[in-house]
Amino acid sequence: MSSQEEKGVSSAVPGKHGLAHDKASSTSNSLEGAPINHDTESWATRNGLNMRSFKRREAYEGDVELDRTMKARHLHMIAIGGSIGAGFFVGSGTALRSGGPASLLLDFMIIGIMMFNTVYALGELAVMFPVSGGFYTYSTRFIDPSWGFAMGWNYVFQWAIVLPLELTVCSVTIKYWDKETSVGVWITVFLVAIIVVNIFGTLGYAEEEFWSAVIKLGATVVFMVIALVMVLGGGPKDGAYGQYSGAKLWYDPGAFANGFQGFCSCFVTAAFAFSGTELVGLAAAEAKNPVKALPGAIKQVFWRITLFYILGLFFVGLLIPSTDKNLLGGDGKEFADASPFVLVGRYAGLPGYDHFMNFVILVSVLSIGVSAVYGGSRTLTALSQQGYAPKIFSFVDKSGRPLSSVLAILAFGLLAYIQLAGTKGTVILDWLMALSGLAALFTWGSICLAHIRFRKAWAHQGHTLDELPFKAAGGVYGSYVGLVLVFLVLIAQFYVAIYPINPPETSTNGFNNAEGFFKVYLAMPVVILFYIIGYAWKRKGWLAVEKIDVDTGRRELPWEEINAWRAELALMPTWKRVYHHIF
Repeated sequence: MSSQEEKGVSSAVPGKHGLAHDKASSTSNSLEGAPINHDTESWATRNGLNMRSFKRREAYEGDVELDRTMKARHLHMIAIGGSIGAGFFVGSGTALRSGGPASLLLDFMIIGIMMFNTVYALGELAVMFPVSGGFYTYSTRFIDPSWGFAMGWNYVFQWAIVLPLELTVCSVTIKYWDKETSVGVWITVFLVAIIVVNIFGTLGYAEEEFWSAVIKLGATVVFMVIALVMVLGGGPKDGAYGQYSGAKLWYDPGAFANGFQGFCSCFVTAAFAFSGTELVGLAAAEAKNPVKALPGAIKQVFWRITLFYILGLFFVGLLIPSTDKNLLGGDGKEFADASPFVLVGRYAGLPGYDHFMNFVILVSVLSIGVSAVYGGSRTLTALSQQGYAPKIFSFVDKSGRPLSSVLAILAFGLLAYIQLAGTKGTVILDWLMALSGLAALFTWGSICLAHIRFRKAWAHQGHTLDELPFKAAGGVYGSYVGLVLVFLVLIAQFYVAIYPINPPETSTNGFNNAEGFFKVYLAMPVVILFYIIGYAWKRKGWLAVEKIDVDTGRRELPWEEINAWRAELALMPTWKRVYHHIF
C-alpha cells in the first residue's frame, strides 16, 4: 500500500454518488489519523511506563483516539483463539451431562453457524466504520439510538460481571494444586496480573491474547491428537482406552440425554463458550490497518468453529460418557477436576496430562479476565463519547488507554472477594452469573440486525455492493439466519427457564420457581430496563431507512489496491474464488 493510501487518499469508485466516501465527521478524522502525531512521545510514555503517560491525550476536533498499535497477527489470534476459555474446556462437561454428546455437538454447531454469520456481518461493518465502541455504535446508527444505549450498557455490564467471575474461577482452578492457601490470596494475585497487563494498554492486551491463544490452540491440537489415538484404542493398556471404542458411548448411555430439555439446556453453555468472539470487531478500531488485517482475521473464525469447537467436542463425546459423575454438575466436583479434557488424560493413565490441561485452563480463564477489562472499558469510553455515559469515562491518556473506563471495570473485580463470604458469597456470584448468562445473544442479534439495516440504507441511498471493500460471506441472508437463530436460542432458553431438567423440590408439575427462572433468564429484563432508560433519556426510537446515515465516519479506502485484487480474483478458477471468499 502506498503512503498516500495509508493517509486516507482513495480513488473514486463507481456509484450514484461518485465517491465512496463523503467528508467524515470529527470521529472519523481521529480514527483516520489526526494531525496530532503521538509517535513523538517517548517509548516509555507510549507504553504507559512513566507518570507522563497518565496525562490526558490531546484531542482533535473534540475527539480523542485510542492507541492504534494492534497488528495483523494480534487480530488473527484474537479471532481464532481469543474467546476459547472455561466455557469450552470445562463448561462443555455440563452441556455433555445435560444433553448428551449429540446435543452438545448440535448446539455448538448451531451457535457456530450463528457466530459465523455474525462475525462476517461485523467484519463488513467494521471495515467500513472502524469506530471506537464497535457494534454498540452500529446499533445506535442503524437500528435505534435507545436500543444502542441498551446494547452498550448491556455489553459493559456483561464484561464488568465476567471479570469477578473469572477471578473466582482462577482461584478455584489453582486449588487443583494448592488447597491450603486462601482463595482471597489467589484472587489478589490474578487481579494484580490483569492490572499489570492493562498498564501496557492496547499492546499489553494484544500480546497477552496472542500468546495465550497460541497456548490454548496448541493444547487443543494436542488433545485432538491424543483423543484420536484413544478412540482407536491406542492408549495405555492399564487405562480406559486400551482398546477400540469408536462411537459406543453414542449408543450407551446414548446420543441424547434428558430429551428436548437436554437439547435446549446446552445452548446457554455454547453461547457462553463463544462469548468474546465479537471482540475482534472492537479491536479493529485499535489496529494499524484494519482494512487489510480485519478481513483475514474474520475468516479465521471458521477454523476456530470447525477445527477446535466442533472437532474437539466431537472427541469429548466419544471418550466421556454423559453419565460421568465427575463432570461439572456431578457430585460437587471442583472446577478443574470436572473438565472433560482433564478427565480424558486421567482415565487414559497419562501422567502429567491433567496438570498440563489445568495450566491451559488457568491461562484461558485469565485471558478472558483481561478481555473483560478490554471489552468493557472500550465500550464504556464509546458510550461516554456519544453522550450516553458520564464524560469522565471519555478520558484517554497519552499512551492511548481509556484510563477512567479501565479503572471502573477493574473496580468490579473486587466483587470476586465475595467468595470469601462462604455460602452467601456463592449465592451473590450465582446472581451475577445470571446477569451475564444470555447477554452475548442480544449483542450478536443486534450485530446481525444492524448489518441488515445498513444494507437496506446503503441500497436506498443509491450505493452498490461493489463499493463495499469486504462483504459478509452470507450477505444479508446470512445475517437473517444469524438473527433467526438468536431468537430460536432465546426461545429455547425461555423453555428451559420455565421447565428445567432438575426442577426445585418445591415446584409442582416440574415447573421452575421464580428464583430459578430469573437465574436463567435475568438478562432479558435487564436489557428491557436499559432500553426504557435509554428511550426516556434520549427520546429517540426506531430509525427509518431514509434517516440512516451511511456516510459520516466512513473510512477512506485504497481502491486502486482493492480493485487490482478483485481483477486478479476474477481470473481465478471458481474453487479458488470460493476459497478466498470464505477463508
